[in-house]
Amino acid sequence: MDRYLDHPNHNAPVYPDQPKELQMVTMPDYVIEPPDLLSIQAVNLIPQAPYTLHPLDTIVVETSGLPEEQPVIGEYTVGIDGTVTLGFGYDEQTLGGEYRPLRIAGLTVPEAQKVIHERLAVHVQNPVVWVRLAGISAHQEISGEHLVAPDGTVTLGSYGRVRVVGMTVDQAKHEIQSFLSERFANPEVAVDVYGYNSKIYYVVLQGAGLGDRVVPMPITGKDTALDALSQIESLSSANSTRMWIARPGANSQCGDQILPIDWQGITQRGDITTNYQLMPGDRVFVAENKLVAFDTALAKLISPIERVLGVTLLGTQTARTIHLYNRTNTNLNNF
Repeated sequence: MDRYLDHPNHNAPVYPDQPKELQMVTMPDYVIEPPDLLSIQAVNLIPQAPYTLHPLDTIVVETSGLPEEQPVIGEYTVGIDGTVTLGFGYDEQTLGGEYRPLRIAGLTVPEAQKVIHERLAVHVQNPVVWVRLAGISAHQEISGEHLVAPDGTVTLGSYGRVRVVGMTVDQAKHEIQSFLSERFANPEVAVDVYGYNSKIYYVVLQGAGLGDRVVPMPITGKDTALDALSQIESLSSANSTRMWIARPGANSQCGDQILPIDWQGITQRGDITTNYQLMPGDRVFVAENKLVAFDTALAKLISPIERVLGVTLLGTQTARTIHLYNRTNTNLNNF
């Protein structure tokens, strides 16, 4: 490969079984890092017992033994003042006809059932009452997309923050459920990666003295060198066909790697030998055109000299013009 490419020396060898086109490997389990975007959906969040009722909670009341024209059945919402209105005159005490809705905020469901039973018993003999919780007003909505913050945590509203950095999706799910178990009985959530933002590779275009350009690209799991180069607009006249992949150290190939790319082979002959599969952190480096780089360097060297000579010439021509102008005026005055 070195016979047609000029590239930096590398420490780790390039093995024949290096992942490439038609010989790709599956990426390992995705590790969550900032600024990934997680999708968290609440599957089962039931408050731990005993739960006390709050304003705007919803309860379902079912009864028997009441007159058919005055039923107490269906959903009832706890008012902002903590009371519930049963209607049909059941909220009026028999003594004095005073209107008194039942205050159930702060009670557990069994306690609320007992209070409602006692109120109905004032009007009807031997009523039977069933009460169950239907909705929680203070339930913080955690379903949606959650950004992994720079400190590696995701925020679950009023419940607090959970650290998920360095975890796989399954590990993050277990950690979030464990965190919510302090408030809920056997919580269950669904976790997935909504935005893969932390794993990228780079395309570095050397600018032949005109400024290099770095283009970050997200990893999809099946990216090759040709895929990376197809993502940029085009190779300019400042770029050459000398290119390679610089792979950072601490990898399975025993350190930093330089993987030379045969541009003509990949594009003109369909040779997949150097169309390597890209890994997170790879740098696809496109070297500069040396002739363009030499021309740019020469222009930078000559430009100050040209500017000085140009100013000198302009000054000389200006002085000469002024001198000729004065002589012409003098001759005209003599006439």
